[in-house]
Amino acid sequence: MSLAEGIREIVLDQARQHGFARVTCLRLEIGRFAGVEKPALEFAFDVVMRGSPAEGARLEMLDLPGRALCFDCETTVEIDSRLSPCPRCGGGRLLPEGGDEMRIKDMEVA
Repeated sequence: MSLAEGIREIVLDQARQHGFARVTCLRLEIGRFAGVEKPALEFAFDVVMRGSPAEGARLEMLDLPGRALCFDCETTVEIDSRLSPCPRCGGGRLLPEGGDEMRIKDMEVA
C-alpha cells in the first residue's frame, strides 16, 4: 500500500508541475530483486488512485533483470537470483549491480 501511496504523491506532484488533469497509463520498471508483489501492488494502485488524476489509469509493470559484475571474467551479466553463478564463466564472485530498483518509467496523460 505504501508503494502505491508513494506513486500517488509523484503523480499529484507532476500534475501540479505540468498541468495535466488525467493519467491514462502509468508504466513502472520493477527490478527482479525489488521484492514487489505485483498482484498486491496492482490492487493497491486501483484503491489508492481513487480521486487522483490516475484514477482508472492502466498500470503496466515492466520487469528489469538482475545484473551483477563478475570478478572472475570482469563482465556485467544478467542473473536470476542473488546467489546465481555467473552465466558466462560459472564463477561465484559476483557483485550485484541492479535489479532492486522500482521507478516510474513514464506516464501517458491527457
